[in-house]
Amino acid sequence: KASRIGNPHPEEEMATRAPTSGTATGDSECGDPIDVVIDKLLALRGQRPGKLCDTLTEAEIKMVCHRARDLMLGQPMLLELSAPIKIVGDTHGQFYDLLRIFEYGGFPPEANYLFLGDYVDRGKQSIEVAVCVLAYKIKYPENFFCIRGNHECASINRI
Repeated sequence: KASRIGNPHPEEEMATRAPTSGTATGDSECGDPIDVVIDKLLALRGQRPGKLCDTLTEAEIKMVCHRARDLMLGQPMLLELSAPIKIVGDTHGQFYDLLRIFEYGGFPPEANYLFLGDYVDRGKQSIEVAVCVLAYKIKYPENFFCIRGNHECASINRI
């Protein structure tokens, strides 16, 4: 079943939405745990590239994974997305490159995004990239989309 998803004018949606955390600026009200996770990740802006997010807990990462799974299972397999949308692929654990993409393209929900997968492998910050993408998917499910790449399978990521 196909579904038309994605608001090409997220600012209209923002005008009708109740105020939430200002995650792009770091002024979280701590209402939703997702806001806390995003704020912890965005706190790395301005740090030296390669600095790990050591403030994320295992419980927070598991919460993001469970919530993202539940959300994506409820969405159709075929997404028909509306323009404008920024398409990003192959971040491969390069968290500071991901932050740079958001800085240039606009942090969600200022811009709609489609991530094509391959969030992990190669870079040292695969966890930060995957958690950030999933957290934004949870926070903005109608403006932020991600699909699985070939690196998001057990056979590729076996240790």
